[in-house]
Amino acid sequence: MPGTLLLGSEGLSKLYLKDRMVSTLVQAATEEGVRVATTAMTTLEADYERIHPARIRWVLSRIDVQDVTRAITDRAAELLRGHRLGGHKYAIDAVLAAVARSAPRPVTVLTSDPEDLTLLCGPTVQIIKV
Repeated sequence: MPGTLLLGSEGLSKLYLKDRMVSTLVQAATEEGVRVATTAMTTLEADYERIHPARIRWVLSRIDVQDVTRAITDRAAELLRGHRLGGHKYAIDAVLAAVARSAPRPVTVLTSDPEDLTLLCGPTVQIIKV
């Protein structure tokens, strides 16, 4: 069972910057047939200020950028309500968590915010701090 590797904004930013650890994890996942993905909202949050637009397009062409649908935002809103969180501070993490919870297992998320995503994703999703 291949599973899914999801990139939070820091994971995606580091992939843009060719960070060795993140690039190695993504390459290994790709070679093993693991789906490497992020969300469309995460692409907005990732640091792209110092990155050439061609590099961004190249990276995004090689991963699955999950559209943020009404169904996903409904699930994200349920997660926020269930944990009594709200506002823009948690919105993008909640969307990533909603995608992670419904992605093919096993699921791993690369993030700089392991506390919030561990809470929102639950125990079935592995969280790796990057």
